[in-house]
Parts: sequence; structure tokens; C-alpha cells
Amino acid sequence: MSAPTIGSLRVKGATLHYEVRGRGPLLLLIPGGTGGAAAFDGIADDLVGEYTVATYDPRGMSRSTLDDPDAEQQVAEHADDAFRVLELLSPGEPARVFGASSGAIAALHLLTVHPERISRLVAHEPPVVEVLPDATEHRALVAHVQHTFRTQGLMPAMAAFAAGLKKDGDTSEPKTGPKLPPQAAARTEQTMANLPHFVGRIVPSFMSYAPDLHQLQALSDRLVLAGGQDSRGELPYRSAAFLAERLGMELQHFPGGHIGLSTHPAEFGERLRRALRASV
Repeated sequence: MSAPTIGSLRVKGATLHYEVRGRGPLLLLIPGGTGGAAAFDGIADDLVGEYTVATYDPRGMSRSTLDDPDAEQQVAEHADDAFRVLELLSPGEPARVFGASSGAIAALHLLTVHPERISRLVAHEPPVVEVLPDATEHRALVAHVQHTFRTQGLMPAMAAFAAGLKKDGDTSEPKTGPKLPPQAAARTEQTMANLPHFVGRIVPSFMSYAPDLHQLQALSDRLVLAGGQDSRGELPYRSAAFLAERLGMELQHFPGGHIGLSTHPAEFGERLRRALRASV
């Protein structure tokens, strides 16, 4: 794996850790969930032949520190962080952007407020549950997860969250996920360290976000919505699929499930390369 150039960027209320490798037009990778820049280690080397690949730890995650650790998190603020990274690394030039999960939500907002900065966006399973016909149920899920977190702690809250993300009608016990490659498995400790911030701050803010459908419709020629081929029926997939339907777009399928980026890095990276081109 090529060693990245590492930097820090001061933004409102936080200091972002970012990494850059490769050469060519800029490709910004925005991680989701509890992931940081390291979430893309498995695919970055496959992309540096075509792009200058940049990624970062979202504010409050891993090495990106908050001035106030208890600060509420807002999608618009996270999108502005991505905008500041683009302004630093690709001033005046539109860039390609990939976002995963909550990172895809930040990327969608970035596209709507700064469309001039994005030439193409691939958004993988953004859990924009507010677009769903049963959004009320998912608001109740988020409230339940937050109550469980406050009263019972992190792991019961995560169990409640995982149960709410499952396929419709699936009442089975949660299965052990696919085995992670060693590179991804080595990040487990950092993932666990990021979980409280994710559950307590990211989940309630991002899952209450309602995208600007009219603006996304107007920009649909530069937007690719993607879902995991193994996650059909799960909540993030349903959200992405329904959003694609609302926008009159075809949902593109990527290898693996919601975390296909980690479980199928080589295949995922190749699929992303194709999606980033002018046609898919």
C-alpha cells in the first residue's frame, strides 16, 4: 500500500485529519458509520493510477477532534467539512466524490449546496429513511436506540439498531457478518472506540435528514445511487432504492452488502472505478 501524504485541516469546531495519495483528478472518499480514512485502505491503491485519492476522518471520529466533544452533529456541517477539503485540494476544479452510508448522506447534501464542486457523485446506501413511506417507524427506531443508549448503554443500543436495519419480516437472531480481510479486521479497536459518538451523535442527526429531492432531480445526471447486491431489503438499501425510484434513476449494485467496501475491497474498487466514469 502506498504511503499517503497526511495533513490536518482546521474547520469550524473541529480539526480534520486527511490523507492524499496518487495523481490525477481529485477523488474524495467520504467514510460512513464508525469509519475513518483507513476504511478506504483496501481500495485506495486500486484508484491512485487514475486519481488523486483523498479521504479523511469525519469530525469526532478517529483522529479528527472536536473542540467540544459533546457538540451536536449536523449533516450540513459534515457536508461543509467535505467542501473545505475540496477547496483545499482541488480549488476551482470540480471533483469526483464517493460516500458510503452516513458519508453518502453528507455527500448528497454537499451536491445540493455546492453542485459546482462535484462532477460525479457515487452514493452507496445512504440511509435517508425520511424518503420512505414508513418513515414514522424509523423515527421511532432512532428514538428507541437513543433511549436504550442512555438507559442501558452502548451494546444494547447497538443491538437495537442492528435489529432495526434488518430485512423486512426477518425476525431471526442477528447473524455473524462476513469475515473481514485482515486489513479491515485490524481496525476493529478503532471502530469500537468510535461507536459511542456514532450512536449518540451521528445516528439521530443523519437518520432524520430529508434530502432536497428537487435539487437532486436537477443534478441527477452527475449522481449515481448504489446498493449492495447482498443487502436487498435492509433499511439502508431500501432507502437508496426508494430515493433512486423517486429520482427516476436505476440503482447500481456493488459487491457485498452494506459494508462491501470492507468485505469485498478488490471487487468494490473495480465497480467504483466504473461508476465514476461518464456512463455506468
